[in-house]
Amino acid sequence: MSVLDKVDHDGARHIMVGLSGGVDSSVTAWRLLQQRDVDVSCLFMKNWEEDDANGTCPAEVEAEMARRVAEHLGLKFYARNFATEYWDGVFEYFLAELKRGRTPNPDVLCNKEVKFKTFVEHARALGADAIATGHYARRDRLGDRYRLLKGVDDNKDQSYFLHQLDQSQLQFARFPLGDLHKPQVREIAKLNALPSFAKKDSTGICFIGEKNFTPFLKRFLTPVAGEMRSMDNRRIGEHEGLQFYTLGQRGGLHLGGQKGGNGEPWFVIKKDPEHNVLYVNQGEHPALYANALMASSAHWISGVAPDYPLRCAAKTRYRQPDQACTVVLQADGNLRVEFDAPQRAITPGQFVVFYLADECLGGATIERAL
Repeated sequence: MSVLDKVDHDGARHIMVGLSGGVDSSVTAWRLLQQRDVDVSCLFMKNWEEDDANGTCPAEVEAEMARRVAEHLGLKFYARNFATEYWDGVFEYFLAELKRGRTPNPDVLCNKEVKFKTFVEHARALGADAIATGHYARRDRLGDRYRLLKGVDDNKDQSYFLHQLDQSQLQFARFPLGDLHKPQVREIAKLNALPSFAKKDSTGICFIGEKNFTPFLKRFLTPVAGEMRSMDNRRIGEHEGLQFYTLGQRGGLHLGGQKGGNGEPWFVIKKDPEHNVLYVNQGEHPALYANALMASSAHWISGVAPDYPLRCAAKTRYRQPDQACTVVLQADGNLRVEFDAPQRAITPGQFVVFYLADECLGGATIERAL
């Protein structure tokens, strides 16, 4: 497929691009501009107020790049501050989950509550009848139902982060990069001299950026140190606070000098929030694996729950290969997900996301491994 092929915009006449200053959203805007029957504008979302300790503000740097891209492409440029919405809809939940000893994924909620809710509201107010983002995902329409599909680039597919979207959000969304691979996107940006063509991909918490995670969180959470124990219940050290660790984590445990070690790396195996104990092991441990999980708050993109038991594939983390499973509805409304093969580091607070081939069906919040 040529990068100049018609992008499916599903009849939208005015599409507003969420322009972040990165290469993906820049190429999103460029691709839409190649469509003669679409009016394109862009909006930069500022979602975090606090500056870094060294006085620099990543949002200002990103906004300036977004302005340069918009000017280069001749696009009308808007900027809005959604920091309050981000704090209320995403960050407070993130902190609350961390306090419980869980590992939340704020990027999923950021898409649901900010990019595809608050942004949509502002885009509508500015006359847009659709929004576009730089996500590597696709969508189509089957009868009266919109479907969320994986992006064709397996290494960049971001449908996992979009699984909480509903039918109205998908109807308003466009994903112009879904049929491209990342190297193609980089090449488009370079050939068209987009100011962001050499910009590195962003990492870190959604909209907060590449901050040093532990010091950043200490500004909002009071660390409670506790015992670090081996899986045979020996006290071998002290952790900084359970919120700073995740299951399966390797590194950052400061146990390299332990006597009697076998030279293998240490891993986080489980957390005991009730007693504030972190359990670790030198090398892999059977307790890190489970054949099933329990999940709550299921969300189905179609708006209709499937027939159970559901035979499908699932991911318990981003970029994980699809894992064959059976989903069973429990009497309390929760879901039991039974995998064909043992799964490593199933983590409470994360999301299990369900697929049938390329279609993302939805997902649920992981409560515990079984």
